Amino acid sequence: MENRITGVMIYYYFVCKRKLWYFCHEINMESENEDVMLGKLLDEGSYRREDKHINIDNVINIDFIKEHKELHEVKKSKAVEEAGIWQVKYYLYYLKKRGVENLKARIDYPLLKKNMLIELSDEDVKSIEKIVLDIELLKTSELPPAFEKNGLCKKCAYYDLCCI
Repeated sequence: MENRITGVMIYYYFVCKRKLWYFCHEINMESENEDVMLGKLLDEGSYRREDKHINIDNVINIDFIKEHKELHEVKKSKAVEEAGIWQVKYYLYYLKKRGVENLKARIDYPLLKKNMLIELSDEDVKSIEKIVLDIELLKTSELPPAFEKNGLCKKCAYYDLCCI
């Protein structure tokens, strides 16, 4: 298992640590999930004029970057808003660690016609470093974390694995 922490891992950390464990152990059930497919359709249909999917080191995958050093992440809904915010903060953190300063970020919700400005504070950096350590520990765990039902379970691609 590679020792890298991706933006998706940060996102899953806030959504469900069990889902994160499955993902880290290459148990992928999202290819046929209806919500995942809807998200891909939204991605394909939104912001067509932008140069999209900027992959950096196979660690972060930025949806697109606009002028004035502003990166953008497109989300379908605000259902897991905290996870999206921390994913974008991780992008800012990752790029800052590589010498890219003064970046801003936005989360765009095209279906809601809204967006949210995201910035990285010194306190966020400390939190991200703790989250990264937590994820590294989870990756090395032999078993997934105990199942904890939340409101997202029924729509999750891993529902059958966890709940049936």
